Amino acid sequence: MDRAVFFDLDGTLVDTAPDFFVILNEMRASDGIQPLSEAAVRSQVSNGARALVTLAFGLAPGDRDFDACLERLLDHYEQRLAVDSGLFPGMEEVLAELDARGMTWGVVTNKPVRFSRPLMERLGLGERVGPIICPDHVTHRKPDPEGLLMACEQAGATPSRSVYVGDHERDIAAGHNAGMITVAARYGYIAPGENPDDWQADLSVDAPRDLLPLIRDWSET
Repeated sequence: MDRAVFFDLDGTLVDTAPDFFVILNEMRASDGIQPLSEAAVRSQVSNGARALVTLAFGLAPGDRDFDACLERLLDHYEQRLAVDSGLFPGMEEVLAELDARGMTWGVVTNKPVRFSRPLMERLGLGERVGPIICPDHVTHRKPDPEGLLMACEQAGATPSRSVYVGDHERDIAAGHNAGMITVAARYGYIAPGENPDDWQADLSVDAPRDLLPLIRDWSET
């Protein structure tokens, strides 16, 4: 089959916010800072670890303590991968449907391979997932299409017949740039004031299960 489905990782395939919520508040507590709300953390996870450092500690890249704080966060996270994280409700049904129909599925993420591959392994998905493309594998991150095109090549899939699902505007832009069908995950980590309708995705879903009828259509065309 020359069609594949690829997912962004944080906020689309896996709900990783609970672990970041615990880690950031443990770090803040050790510094004598009041805890953040889960909603505040959830709104920034898709923007990566640097955005979480800015959120939690008010530091910006280039500030004196930023790099040390970032490494501290990453070290804590490496020790806590998948303690409270898991597939979004209904996503296992989606993956099972893809598997049953013989459709390759994979991950294209801005999360480094240091965390992405172990996370998938600890969630029991390591043997099921197809390509996992991380920043370590490409020259240009999303919204550049390089990672998505690499994933299609590895999967033997045609970009114009393949799908990318993501919860951030850059995911949809990357999918468009790769010539793929794009799906906005409205259930993901949408920042306050963001409207996924503005991203001009080809389709949008309010929950992972909404992908099921779409998969059936894709597999039959």
